[in-house]
Amino acid sequence: MPSKGDHTTPAEPRVHSRLSAVRRKRGMAAAGLASASGVSRQTIYAIEAGDYLPNTAVALRLASALETRVEDLFQLDAAPLPPSRASQAELIGAGDLMEGSPVEICRVDGRLVAVPASPAPWQMVPAGALLTKPPRTSTPLRGSVRFLRNEEDAESAPNAHSRLLLAGCDPAASLLARRLQRAGVGLVTAQVNSSAALRLLQQRLVHVAGTHLKDESGGEPNLAAIGAAFPRRGVAVFVFASWEEGLVVARGNPKAIRAVEDLARPGVTLANREKGSGSRQLLDRCLKTAGIPPRTVGGYHSDPTAGHLAAAWRVRAALADCCVATSSAARAFSLDFVPLATERYDLVMRKERLELASVERLLDVVAQGAFRRELEALCGYDARDAARRIA
Repeated sequence: MPSKGDHTTPAEPRVHSRLSAVRRKRGMAAAGLASASGVSRQTIYAIEAGDYLPNTAVALRLASALETRVEDLFQLDAAPLPPSRASQAELIGAGDLMEGSPVEICRVDGRLVAVPASPAPWQMVPAGALLTKPPRTSTPLRGSVRFLRNEEDAESAPNAHSRLLLAGCDPAASLLARRLQRAGVGLVTAQVNSSAALRLLQQRLVHVAGTHLKDESGGEPNLAAIGAAFPRRGVAVFVFASWEEGLVVARGNPKAIRAVEDLARPGVTLANREKGSGSRQLLDRCLKTAGIPPRTVGGYHSDPTAGHLAAAWRVRAALADCCVATSSAARAFSLDFVPLATERYDLVMRKERLELASVERLLDVVAQGAFRRELEALCGYDARDAARRIA
């Protein structure tokens, strides 16, 4: 409730408050706005909820603090907002979506791109639009989306240029997104494997691709695959971090899985990754070295799982006994881990995008000592070379 001296009165039904939307767009906390406008934080929340209408003096102070006009903060319901607009979008990883599925949106080289806002097992993921027409069988997939809010329209939103679309499989993308948000950049992530991420960068459907693909000839990690995808080398490559990848097993390792050879034992079920993923390639190399035919591994030919966290969750839910994923995925679900290899995860982007302010902020965040320490503490990564350019 507003504190005494705030001089607020119950809001009339015909007045609509846009204070919350404007405040968030300015990146100002409720407490900061309350201090700048001389009211309590509870009053700010009450005004944003439409429970109270401020008097003229408070409204003017709010507008001054947010560097906007009073009429931008409050408007009559008699003049409704224009309806949210529908648009055609190119869809990433949306083959199994249906009408009404939430998607996040981003504009890449003038093209509107939509990415599934897939929920984690315990929470919903924010979304900017809903799919209104399932994708057609085309490459790339295309469908219709309807924006949930006019501010989310990637063609007209003032901060549209501050959004980046990152394709990759790193579980730490959410940590990067949180840091970038503080820097004024919205990060949209497409959870795809390393090979698919490079293809999307080829098609100019993403700004950045994350990849961890071994060079079978023994050369620098990732560079052979990147060179094959971009023969003219019109891309820049930066180190993100190195991680351990291996066998993720149930806590206490009840099936006593200690090596790849144990996957061929009766009663052991694998949650396999999809072709083209770095994890699948690692598994296939280890099976080949051990002389184990893939057909002898339970679950090898079952429907693959996309992503390190998704694979580890199948182990956590007792749907499989083992998967190949990062140690960070094992940590996330309190599972045991048997290391197999150390790999480097790199960020790839087109050279012409290096001068974008949003890309500069991305690289600045990756280079920050605080972020590197967070990667090392929470994920177990080796981030000492983070943001080092290697190509």
